[in-house]
Amino acid sequence: MTHIELPRTELFINGEWCPAKGGTFDVENPTDGSTITTLESADASDVDRAVDAARQAFDSGPWSRLTGLERGRLLNGLADLVEQHAERFAALEALDVGKPYLDALVVDVDLAVKTFRHFAGWADKVHGATIPVPDHMGRPRLSYTERVPVGVVGAITPWNAPTMITSWKLASALAAGCTVVLKPAEDAPLVSQLLAELVDAAGFPPGVLNVVNGPGHVTGAALTAHPGVDKLSFTGSPEVGRLIARAAADSFKAVTLELGGKSPQIIFADADVEALAPVAATSVFANSGQTCAAGTRILVHRSRVDDVTSALAEQASRQRLGDPFDAATTMGSLINAGQRDRVMGYIESGLAEGAEVVTGGRAPARAGYFVEPTLFVGTNELRIARQEIFGPVGTIIPFDDPEEAIRLANATEYGLAAVIWTRDINAAMSAARGLKVGAVWVNSWGAPDPGLPWGGMKTSGVGRELGLSGLLANTEERLVNIVY
Repeated sequence: MTHIELPRTELFINGEWCPAKGGTFDVENPTDGSTITTLESADASDVDRAVDAARQAFDSGPWSRLTGLERGRLLNGLADLVEQHAERFAALEALDVGKPYLDALVVDVDLAVKTFRHFAGWADKVHGATIPVPDHMGRPRLSYTERVPVGVVGAITPWNAPTMITSWKLASALAAGCTVVLKPAEDAPLVSQLLAELVDAAGFPPGVLNVVNGPGHVTGAALTAHPGVDKLSFTGSPEVGRLIARAAADSFKAVTLELGGKSPQIIFADADVEALAPVAATSVFANSGQTCAAGTRILVHRSRVDDVTSALAEQASRQRLGDPFDAATTMGSLINAGQRDRVMGYIESGLAEGAEVVTGGRAPARAGYFVEPTLFVGTNELRIARQEIFGPVGTIIPFDDPEEAIRLANATEYGLAAVIWTRDINAAMSAARGLKVGAVWVNSWGAPDPGLPWGGMKTSGVGRELGLSGLLANTEERLVNIVY
């Protein structure tokens, strides 16, 4: 990549690009620490304008009068534009996040296109049901339900996969008939700016999508507390999720919260270690470990610990850290200096608590925020095994029988995802039933499919995105009784 066309830098409100009243902020390249560009930063008054525009578009603007078929046509048009600009999206994500360009292209952007198309197909299929009930006071009654859009959605997206996760929130909300005010992560806002350009080009009415960049404690706080917002959809840390849930409680806003995880990979004694090693390693190291469903607690039957440790160490040795636009790079940087230091703090904690480091454990002496792929052997009581690191750090933990494996897998405050590796379908089914998580993979691991519900239990969040569940999460059910 010799040249990347950067998107516009202003706020996008009511179909227009406009300056912000909250000043500006710099967007950093995490692979070398340089400044990519400077964006406008929204303050509370800017958020007011964005919410007012979304409110107007929802209550009385052209959007409120479109049929589901027409919304679906617009979403399909947007999907076509995202696909046409796939290389630009991937380049901006690689530049902004530090992940390999090819990963962004073949995973993040591809899934974003599929997500817009998936929900385009749902837009004209949101319906209720008739319910047979007894007569009312001696007169016949017809009772039916209908699904109506929840209203204005405040969407707050993370920096680890902005193209994909932004599509999750936008596509489902727009298909349901909602309008959106989007607050991207200030560490990775560029793809959202490009998406706003394409929403405008696709012909969406003004105010349907509004983009307000800025810091969480200013822009995000104003959006979460705004009385004109009907629902908040957030992906990020449990700490921030709790703040958003408290703010939503004041006005009883609906919420969808996806708050990360500490996902177990259970490797039974009969598992094909040679076959599973590349995928299991990808689960730990993909996006430099900055993945909410990363399988970083690697629970291994004691008889296979040496085999798995050797196989995963070999996979770690094949990782190539570097420029995300170099085809040889398999692992990019962490998002910023603070995240790198946080990850290194966890590695130091693992060493201090007596875990055995198998490979990695260092931050290379180079520009940018890189950490080597790191593997420990330890126990589930370690801090590195219990807290979400959000870096390329996995812990191999032995177990002796299936009951212990399930107990260890569930011994965490999180409950987003899990992976089971076995050739015994009975063992797989039994383990899947016992896991307290929102999603289970058996003999593989990958990104969520837009047709399937995604979300977690416990501290991993509230509600579901994607699939029919994700669509209905942007609606309210209304009951109508007709007595005749």
